[in-house]
Amino acid sequence: MEQPLADRIRPKTLDEVVGQRHLLGSDALLRRFIEKGANANMIFYGPSGVGKTTVANIIAQRTSRPLYRLNATTASTQDIRDIMADIGTMVAPNGVLLYLDEIQYFNKRQQQSLLEFMENGKITLIASTTENPYFCVFNALLSRSTVFEFKALTAEDVEPAVVRGLKIVAEESPLPLTWEEEVPKVIASACGGDVRKALNAVEFLCEAAKVQNGQLRITASDASEATQRSAMRYDREGDSHYDLLSALQKSIRGSDPDAAIHYLAKLLVAGDLLSPCRRLLVIAAEDIGLAYPQAIAITKACVDAALQIGLPEARLPLAEAAVLLATSPKSNTAHNAIIEAMEDVRKGKTGDVPRHLQNVHADSAGSAPAPRYKYPHDYPNRWVEQQYLPDAVKNKQYYHYGENKTEQAAKAYWEKIKGR
Repeated sequence: MEQPLADRIRPKTLDEVVGQRHLLGSDALLRRFIEKGANANMIFYGPSGVGKTTVANIIAQRTSRPLYRLNATTASTQDIRDIMADIGTMVAPNGVLLYLDEIQYFNKRQQQSLLEFMENGKITLIASTTENPYFCVFNALLSRSTVFEFKALTAEDVEPAVVRGLKIVAEESPLPLTWEEEVPKVIASACGGDVRKALNAVEFLCEAAKVQNGQLRITASDASEATQRSAMRYDREGDSHYDLLSALQKSIRGSDPDAAIHYLAKLLVAGDLLSPCRRLLVIAAEDIGLAYPQAIAITKACVDAALQIGLPEARLPLAEAAVLLATSPKSNTAHNAIIEAMEDVRKGKTGDVPRHLQNVHADSAGSAPAPRYKYPHDYPNRWVEQQYLPDAVKNKQYYHYGENKTEQAAKAYWEKIKGR
């Protein structure tokens, strides 16, 4: 079977690796470490196709230890045992370098099985993951490793690799192969920063190229069609999902309707309807809150409409909700109040419900009579001063009026009623 183009042109030196200058620049820490040929346990974290495996291969070339590769999606505990069995033998007298791809798919027990050999230096581990290692890698393994984050590549980073791939395929082609000038840029822009995806597109386009006047020709329109939707990096269970939802909420909280619409669009283009619906309802309560209490009712109506009509039309009511929330006044006073109150309850800062607030119809014989509950509707302005909080927190103030017009109006009303 012919080797994929992405593997055939995989960089052999650090200078050939595209992007990642923060890690591999002339004076970057990781580059200096690699060039010295030192050994250390490392975890490479970042999206797919940005050079994690390539850098691991380059490190392997500079070590005297035999290289073992495992992919955690298919590897078993027995595979780990087989590697351990080679340590100290003629096959691996000084230990091994283990490259473990997609480590997030190893369970805790499988990860723990590596610890003893990492501790005594018999295994140098280089693990890669597309998910946040602080969430998916066992703490004891993390404490023995250095984490390096690989960034998504820009179109400018990817374009030279695309051109290189096109030239290599052209050299191997039985017919002359040419392409329109915009083709490399179209492919690089649509691959979502994934070099492997870009080179797979190159291979596909070369195989499907039109024959014109005895030569193969790749057009920009073909490149656009082959790479449509490819720029989306999205996994409903992965970091990108939560990053988009976080960006949507923070953009609305920051009153930026353009950014809010952008992140909503990314979620909807990926086919995710439920997540933005739920998040918009949260935002209406958490970030707009009492500054515009009607916002949650309007958002609920938009969400109901979106769920009823489905995609693609659901984009319309959800866009209305996102813009409304982004341009509304903001208040998190109710959010802060309930968070602080729940924290007090968890810490035991509470007590019995005051006797006059309890649902008591008759007191036990011989007990002191309960303080009389004062029914506010029997008093002027429907208010009378009495204790409502338990004794342990009777002077606690959880809610503080926000500076928006709605809450300030309520504050002024009650200050007048309560004579404060």
